[in-house]
Amino acid sequence: MPRVLVPAARWERWVANFATGHGGAELAVADGTLRGSAADGSHFTAVLPFATSYDGPAEAAAFAAAAVPPDTWGVLLVRKGGFAVARLSGADLVEHKVGQRHVQGRTKAGGQSQQRFARRRDNQARQAYEAAADHAARVLAAVLGTSGPVVTGGDHAAVAAVLTDARLASVVVCEPWLPVPDPRRAVLDAAVADAQAVQVEVSNA
Repeated sequence: MPRVLVPAARWERWVANFATGHGGAELAVADGTLRGSAADGSHFTAVLPFATSYDGPAEAAAFAAAAVPPDTWGVLLVRKGGFAVARLSGADLVEHKVGQRHVQGRTKAGGQSQQRFARRRDNQARQAYEAAADHAARVLAAVLGTSGPVVTGGDHAAVAAVLTDARLASVVVCEPWLPVPDPRRAVLDAAVADAQAVQVEVSNA
């Protein structure tokens, strides 16, 4: 089923629109999620951000009110073209760092030239990931100290490479995965918002 991210402030309207578009809907709480079943057979499953289990009433307003960010948490975005890391307190950005590193693209050259190019490219990527890990260890220090969640995104292999750093061994990675482009400040801001959104899987009849 396709997944959408809905800001908590828009959740009540989203549920109302779902009900209107599908001939009405009944809400129920099951397995820590809020589920909606429409008259036409469509349904959705909504999960609170930061892997929070929901056990409140089967109401859109109550569910939205439960979508509260932790006291301390972080975001880590990494691609070969750069990284962004942030520490937050609730919804407030406390500290962040955005950096770009040049990593050459692929080449069509063959033979030894291609091998030299590949080695140089791998070295550049390794240096970029080491720089990202240095800043992540510094910015996320308070998050790691409290076992707060960290939402990650960018390129899976790049994030995995950064998280091999021993200083980041205690990172608690939390959904959703954010498939962002090369991190810039605007990309980081959008990722922070997405990390706090309700995660919804929708099946339309």
